Amino acid sequence: MGHPGGMSQQVSGLDPEEQAQLDREDEEGRDLVRPPDVNEESNRSATRLELFFDLAFVLFVARCADILAKDETWPGAFTFIAVVAIGWWSWASAALYANRFDTDDAIFRLLTLTGMAGVVAMAASVDKLDATTSRWFALAYVMLRVVLIVGYLRAWRALPDARRTIRPYLLAHAAGAAVWLTSLAVPTPGRYVLWGIGVAVDLVGPTLAARLKDGIPLHMEHLPERFGLFVILVLGESVAAVVTGIHDAGWQPGIVVTAALAFLIAAALWWSYFALSGGVAKRRLVQEGHERTRQGVHDFFVYAHLPVAVSLATVAVGLEHAIVHGTEGHLSSGTRTVIAFGLAGYLASVALIQAVLARHLRPALLWPGAGVLLIPIVCLFNLRPPVLLAVLAAIMVAGVATGTAQHRAGQIHTAET
Repeated sequence: MGHPGGMSQQVSGLDPEEQAQLDREDEEGRDLVRPPDVNEESNRSATRLELFFDLAFVLFVARCADILAKDETWPGAFTFIAVVAIGWWSWASAALYANRFDTDDAIFRLLTLTGMAGVVAMAASVDKLDATTSRWFALAYVMLRVVLIVGYLRAWRALPDARRTIRPYLLAHAAGAAVWLTSLAVPTPGRYVLWGIGVAVDLVGPTLAARLKDGIPLHMEHLPERFGLFVILVLGESVAAVVTGIHDAGWQPGIVVTAALAFLIAAALWWSYFALSGGVAKRRLVQEGHERTRQGVHDFFVYAHLPVAVSLATVAVGLEHAIVHGTEGHLSSGTRTVIAFGLAGYLASVALIQAVLARHLRPALLWPGAGVLLIPIVCLFNLRPPVLLAVLAAIMVAGVATGTAQHRAGQIHTAET
């Protein structure tokens, strides 16, 4: 039997408040278009659309990793870092908009899917940025800026009280897009210089908005979850490296042992972020969100995740090469350098996040700080791949154990991530 118009189906076992919430969600679901509003719902989590949007960045990071995998030189590393940074900012700027103004109506969904198409185009062109392909990459980035500009214009129209917060984002995204469009008329390598200028201009908006005394705050429960999901996204490249390494090199005993150690390193990276440093960061963000302070805490949290993302993507490349060459007598100096910079860079980044947001330096110096020094020293030695990864895995596991002991002793305080 159908239900009378306007009457929602009663769900058994729900109290009146839960039933009322379901009724509101059902009513909102019937509205294809709704004006943007400030997200203030407590315990807000990532939406299915946000997770779908992230899938495009999985492809983008994988294609970026190909750049470093094919060219383990300093020029190759510079190109790799630059394109990962561009992709990361594309993702982060979209996450910052959705954090405040995600209405999940038809227009927001269409804008998000359009932006996703732009990410797909960036992924398809990122590993061959010659004179022709780089234009497609630039146009795709501009598409993402236009999507954000349209979104902020919707919020500007619907939310007059939020206009002071929206204005810096609008101006910065528009100026950044203009610089990228101008780059289409400039030959390489000048085009790449303009890309860097465009991203730098784009970054000004969130920085200025964060310093407004009466600005619209970010949703502090949602923010660490979104950035934690991006960390998982990039960590997935290390798991993919294990699969690819075994597939390409075969199931030889030396390969399998090296792959198992690589997986152990990836697991330790996950544990060190989500059980330790990331948990410290979330605790501080939630506290700041409730206190409504303006100390640039969320600004620092956002930008500190750029080196985290770059480092984790670097680790994945190094681990894959280590597995593929797992039966050889040694790894190339390039591969050892990639592994050292990736792991040490990651540990330095999360140590900084933990020290600053916990406002307690000593525990962060013990771990992850000690790993920042130990790992490059180990990678200087020309060890066999399984031996090298065994030593690195031992350092990472010992570090996780140290951090866990600090947490149990009350030296660091975390929130569940």
